[in-house]
Amino acid sequence: MKRLIVRPTECTHCRNCELACAFYHSGVPTPVGPHVIEVRRVRTVPVPLTCLQCDDAACVHACPVDAIRRNEKTWALEVTDRCIGCHACEQACPFGAMYFREETHRALKCDLCQGRPTCAAFCPTDALRWAES
Repeated sequence: MKRLIVRPTECTHCRNCELACAFYHSGVPTPVGPHVIEVRRVRTVPVPLTCLQCDDAACVHACPVDAIRRNEKTWALEVTDRCIGCHACEQACPFGAMYFREETHRALKCDLCQGRPTCAAFCPTDALRWAES
């Protein structure tokens, strides 16, 4: 099965992944658009942070309306229309990889771009790679 592999030691903090994600999700190539990957500095090391698609995901367990489901085709966890905007999933994620869109009042998380992660396609150093795990 393919997974998004994150290798922080290869990240140069170019933020191409953020731009590619924002463009894919909104058509607007800006890092302030709706993107679900963020390059954060952990100590002095840049780390691309996105949903890790956990097998036993805390966000799924925290959701009171079962709005987060696994897509059987891509194996990505996705937020459905059932989301009531309670922020429980956002608070439960130990990696800080859940976001909230004020415009829609819904949680937002990486859905692996329907099985073809744009962030990995535009990463010049292979810090993000879509590969067999």
